[in-house]
Amino acid sequence: MKKVIDKTVNLNLVGVNGNAFMIMGVFRKQAKKEGWTPEEIEDVMAEAKSGDYYHLLATIENHCEPLNEEE
Repeated sequence: MKKVIDKTVNLNLVGVNGNAFMIMGVFRKQAKKEGWTPEEIEDVMAEAKSGDYYHLLATIENHCEPLNEEE
């Protein structure tokens, strides 16, 4: 799956409640924290919501790149 935008957030979804709204909320909060514009966030959210749960999860995961815990 291609990225909606060529950016990622420092986020590991392991351990996050599997509820779609929780996943989107955690992603949105981290993206805001990292300085994404509202338009960039909404572009990813729109794509994530354009399919089923697995499409949402794949889209969000595609825009997450967790850094090492030590960094």
